[in-house]
Amino acid sequence: MDANLSSTLPLQAVISQLIVYPVKSCAPVLLKRALLTDQGLDLDRAWMVVDERGQFLSQRQCPRLALVQPQLRLSDLMLRAPGMLALHLSLEGVEQAMKVWLWDEAIDAWDMGELAAQWFSDFLGRPARLVRFDPQFERPSDRRWTGGQTVLNPFTDGFPLMLLGQPSVDGLNARLQAAGQAPVDMLRFRPNIVLSAVDGQGWGAHDEDRVEMLQIETGQGPIRLKSAKPCSRCQMVDVDPQTAQTGSPVLSTLGGYRRDPRLDGAISFGVNLMVLEGIDQELAVGQTVRASLRRD
Repeated sequence: MDANLSSTLPLQAVISQLIVYPVKSCAPVLLKRALLTDQGLDLDRAWMVVDERGQFLSQRQCPRLALVQPQLRLSDLMLRAPGMLALHLSLEGVEQAMKVWLWDEAIDAWDMGELAAQWFSDFLGRPARLVRFDPQFERPSDRRWTGGQTVLNPFTDGFPLMLLGQPSVDGLNARLQAAGQAPVDMLRFRPNIVLSAVDGQGWGAHDEDRVEMLQIETGQGPIRLKSAKPCSRCQMVDVDPQTAQTGSPVLSTLGGYRRDPRLDGAISFGVNLMVLEGIDQELAVGQTVRASLRRD
């Protein structure tokens, strides 16, 4: 490459979906606008379901969590699930402090009480409790991926935001349909920000793999998001979010073309982001995103 040429390529895209998951591993909430905090989108993964020992539960062990539908209202979180009365929880209400475990990490949290515990236990058919992340607890991302920067998280798996491009899902669906399988929805991959091409031009399949920086002008100042790590994938992508049925061929299909050397051959699909600038500003569906991509 000519030494005078930039090592990055500018590209435009548009935010086509903004999504939060108030209760980790439960159904998503699609938003038109979302407040950006230092830990990602406001109230994303603020709550989590744990077992009687405080170990987190996910769709890996409990696919039925996919059927729990949260709704964020002015002063409460409402949860609905098939065969259950709606559960209403105050956005500010917690009961007692407790220690919980996400993977092998001990985290300070607040128990949401016996009513929530009984509701989840009844629906899942096993002992369960609902907890809320303690905002005073500092839970940093792996600094090997953040360039040494301290990046904080609630109950996310490890980074504040996950980005996925619609063309990447379209490409996967083309492969599934060519193999005689049904296409899948974007929500199966649990992104926070979905980018699409502008008027069908520009953003292509897996361009998010090459993202260095995203910049969004909000009218109150810029938001800048930096790529941190490829998003590794597990068997949760084989859970149908509409039915909680398992066994679809999504992960095996991805394994045929998405083995990532940056993750020692693990499957990646989408990228994790960290927030550099723009805390307390709003992202919105329809905003134009200016991306700098590596010239791989």
